[in-house]
Amino acid sequence: MSRLCALARLKAKNELVTLKINIMKKLVTFIAIIFLSVSVFAQTQWKVDPFHSSLNFNISHSGISIVNGKFLDYIGTLTTNGEALTNASFNFEVDIASINTNVEDRDNHLRSADFFDAEKYPKMTFKSTKILATGKPNSYLLYGELTIKNVTKDVIFNVHYGGTVKNQQGEKLGMKAETTINRFDYNIDYDPTAAGIGKEVNIVVHLQFAKQ
Repeated sequence: MSRLCALARLKAKNELVTLKINIMKKLVTFIAIIFLSVSVFAQTQWKVDPFHSSLNFNISHSGISIVNGKFLDYIGTLTTNGEALTNASFNFEVDIASINTNVEDRDNHLRSADFFDAEKYPKMTFKSTKILATGKPNSYLLYGELTIKNVTKDVIFNVHYGGTVKNQQGEKLGMKAETTINRFDYNIDYDPTAAGIGKEVNIVVHLQFAKQ
């Protein structure tokens, strides 16, 4: 009889331990769900305002001057999670055919297979992978993947955060981003010696986002 009582007590003790473990698992799961819900709730979605933004580039010509251009049609989103651009993420899609250097013949040539081959590769995209504060006021390094002509390369933008403002149109966020790429990396290899058209392209982007 005493042996049976001991076994019963042991069984009850094991059942109590199992119950406590299950309660702890449920508690941990509940806390994790709450944490994730708060994180998602804290995220803010933004959409680029094309009327107050510009995607610009410049490139050396004949080694003696600079030619400027821009892309007119694009869409972009920004997700922020915290103060300023901390933990922010970006996604952009640019219509290659919208390239504009203020010279129609040159723009048509840039759209051709000699350069962007816009008919075959109509979009240029950028997707961020991380963003880091530099330690200087409102200064960040934006890491991401830039895809042109189906070639994807890692790039780093120097970003200046301009801040936010609220007005009758809602809340806006402003920033400037700059980087330099080698056009040969993206198979834009017309003039392979780069004697007439430089190989390095400077990209300067002024952006204003509208809070969604």
